[in-house]
Amino acid sequence: MTDPIGAPPRQSVGDLLGDVTRDLSTLLHQEVELAKAEIRQSAKAATKGGSMFAGAAVAGHFVLLFLSVALWWALGDAMDSWAWSAVIVAVLWAIVAAVLAARGRAETKRVAGLPQTADTVKKIPNALQGHEEKNA
Repeated sequence: MTDPIGAPPRQSVGDLLGDVTRDLSTLLHQEVELAKAEIRQSAKAATKGGSMFAGAAVAGHFVLLFLSVALWWALGDAMDSWAWSAVIVAVLWAIVAAVLAARGRAETKRVAGLPQTADTVKKIPNALQGHEEKNA
């Protein structure tokens, strides 16, 4: 049986299987590249949160070291009680540390993981079955 004139040539099963294998390989390669990009983005956000924690520790240390003694001394003179002035200074810096830690925690919660990769990987089974319209 001959093909009608102007009809596209038919591909063999081997050619079709080769096309599917090549397309699947390309799809998987693209998913890996997307995952790498999302990991880099998430790592940057995690680094920012970690930097906030480090900044909180350094700032807390220096503030406690240089200003706490001066404040403790001034309050002790004003109140005639060195012990209560030390407690007041300690409570003030505990509040500062709590605020900085809360900011650092909020930054680390912004780490999104791999949302785009997870979304596109869910679409692979429909694409393999030829039902791309279900992915809309």
